Amino acid sequence: MALTLGQRARLDFVLMARRAWAAQVYPALVASLPSGEPTAAADGWERAANAVASRVHASPIYPFFAFLERGLQKQLWRTVTDAVRDAEPADEGASGPELGSLELDPDLELPRWYVECDFHLQPGGVWQREANALVYQLGARVVMLGENDAAEFHRRFVATAIPPRPYRRIVDLGCGFGKSTFPLKEAFPDAEVIGIDLAANLLRMAHRTARRQGLEIRFRQADCTRTGLEDGSADLVSATMLVHELPPPVTRACIAEAARLLRPGGLLRVLDFHPTGDPVRDLAMVEHSDRNNEPYLRELFRSDVLGWCREAGLADARWLAFDERGAGRLDDARWPERPEWHFPWAVLEATRQ
Repeated sequence: MALTLGQRARLDFVLMARRAWAAQVYPALVASLPSGEPTAAADGWERAANAVASRVHASPIYPFFAFLERGLQKQLWRTVTDAVRDAEPADEGASGPELGSLELDPDLELPRWYVECDFHLQPGGVWQREANALVYQLGARVVMLGENDAAEFHRRFVATAIPPRPYRRIVDLGCGFGKSTFPLKEAFPDAEVIGIDLAANLLRMAHRTARRQGLEIRFRQADCTRTGLEDGSADLVSATMLVHELPPPVTRACIAEAARLLRPGGLLRVLDFHPTGDPVRDLAMVEHSDRNNEPYLRELFRSDVLGWCREAGLADARWLAFDERGAGRLDDARWPERPEWHFPWAVLEATRQ
């Protein structure tokens, strides 16, 4: 898709405004709070966050912070939707060699929790029309503050969170338009890589992009709790930015499905969100879920995900902090000190017994 100068300018405005909100407004909110605010959750993240909520909400900066978060998210999707609607299609040329496969299921019934929520405030969600996939792809760049245009974020996850060893089959759950799947195939070219998603339009986009990039990937439309793949057939199951969008029972079933797919000694690697222990930041994150149509994020924070892993037969389950600025997966669950607002990225890792 070729954007005009005006379309690029509007997208750049939203991007710069989001960066200012994260780097200037959030630190100002924190600085406006009374001194002596707790800096660590000694009695559970939620109790600590609730303890500071009244003081955060009383700050004169809080209404502006909250308004900007939701308002800029809405402006993001309006701007991206207009750009996609008005732009001249780019000449993509040939789709590339016949590589990989695209397996769509016309009889797949999409779950109600999936179709009844416009996640991220994207009007109509990602799944309804072909154009929605392009809107989502372009919008994702702005949501990530322009720091994931070439899947750098996902490459960092692969490089730092996935051990460099031979893999025969890798299954990427919730692969979307392929931004999480392409780095897996690039890093492990000898592995069979399978991307799973509910949205047919995203899978078609992912397949076209993989062919253009010369990547042999198998894309399959299926539910992450019922992939239809063989028991014990995978050496690695991954998911990025998926489980915070699943209701808790679905997350539990997704973990059980991942365990079913893994061979003994196979690895589960999930990149998603986790409480940081900073009560102000954790409060901002769960309220982010309310302002940005992420209805299950708060429940993810409350859920015993590690217990679900053990229940499914996965050993050594743990969450580790992930610093998207460069270090990637860290060796413990503590995040570096950062003044700006940021997503509390974390890696869930476990091994099939």
